Amino acid sequence: MTLSQTNKSVTDFLGVPGPLLFNTKSYILNWSAHPNANYYKQEYLVKSDRTDKYNTMLLLDVITGKQDLKDIVNNKIAEIKKMKETNPIINYEIIHNPKTDEYILDFLLTANAADGSISILERNVYRYKSFIDKAGNKSAMLFGVSVRAYGASAANQFLISLKSNRKDLINKVSQYKIPSIKITK
Repeated sequence: MTLSQTNKSVTDFLGVPGPLLFNTKSYILNWSAHPNANYYKQEYLVKSDRTDKYNTMLLLDVITGKQDLKDIVNNKIAEIKKMKETNPIINYEIIHNPKTDEYILDFLLTANAADGSISILERNVYRYKSFIDKAGNKSAMLFGVSVRAYGASAANQFLISLKSNRKDLINKVSQYKIPSIKITK
């Protein structure tokens, strides 16, 4: 699950301060990190959401340098498979577009309460793509959408809804025009 903290002075490392418009909503930069020399991460929320209890979050991650996109995706799948060993609700699907060499990873995670009931149900749709920056360097980018439901009742409704409209979010993520990245250090 995506963990983040509200940070009053958020740094826009990617040159994409927002707002980002997605699915008729406006998302503002809420949190960012630059945990190592080649990795940047930014999260965006609608103004009414909180970091610890959001409905929908947008993510932009960039890994600079020569990265094999398939390796990045496979590493995330390995992480999901490891979590699935102890949580059977966790599930995923990978979609590869050979024309664009982009990958979509659609996955479901949960956090459970002490009694075993679902406290958070999270669906993520991650779009992985390569890009060339202005200096001609190849990098990898992730544009993601994370959607959450809180509590067992909301999680059940979320799963029922997911059965009929699962492809909708995948299509929106795959067609989203990702903003240009201008990394600042």
